[in-house]
Amino acid sequence: MRKLAAGNWKMNGLTAALTEIVALCRAHPAPACDMLICPPATLVAQVAAVAQGTGLALGGQDCHSAASGAHTGDVSAAMLKDAGASYVIVGHSERRTDHGETDAVVLAKASAAQAAGLVPIVCLGETEVERDAGETLNVIGRQLTGSVPDTSTADTLVIAYEPVWAIGTGRTPSLQEIAEVHAFLRQRLTARLGTEAAGVRLLYGGSVKPSNAAEIFALPHVDGALVGGASLKAADFGAIVAALSAA
Repeated sequence: MRKLAAGNWKMNGLTAALTEIVALCRAHPAPACDMLICPPATLVAQVAAVAQGTGLALGGQDCHSAASGAHTGDVSAAMLKDAGASYVIVGHSERRTDHGETDAVVLAKASAAQAAGLVPIVCLGETEVERDAGETLNVIGRQLTGSVPDTSTADTLVIAYEPVWAIGTGRTPSLQEIAEVHAFLRQRLTARLGTEAAGVRLLYGGSVKPSNAAEIFALPHVDGALVGGASLKAADFGAIVAALSAA
């Protein structure tokens, strides 16, 4: 299994930010892990052009569940694929919270992504209230069951565990807490997908930065990271790529 360092730029980045893509690709022309950037939709085609022939893969941050139609303002998985993407994030906590996306909506989007030839990165995570109530594994288990297509394989699915309370806050769970959730995810995926589960990459996300990446990547069943703010600068994301390559 090749590990995966995925950067989610969220609603950040104008054309000038392409210089960070150029710098990242120059610094890591052939990384020992898979390297992915998910820019805003306005930059997908431009990043694809800049990254062509490099070790950088490209993804979208969301997609509609329909292949096409009267959905003003939305982007389909096929459109992302056509623009040069090979991955798409679905079910990020900011989509679940800000846009009221349910597990059923996330499942439909993940299925649409797979049908279009994209690999969905399905995001799961508990809130601080749910963590404090001891409900973390129940929440994660429910989201996993409801958000992942039954036909998924190791080549068509990535899971990202992102505790909501750790995203953009500078806080992270303890290493033991991260390990517990990732072991639980692997167990649940094995029960559902059988031998394919061993090859499904499980990413950790939530205030991952150069200073804590190595210790997180040393944990069992942590196969990479979904990185937010630290992915905006080539130097920061490159350090995380280097840590994962060495893990």
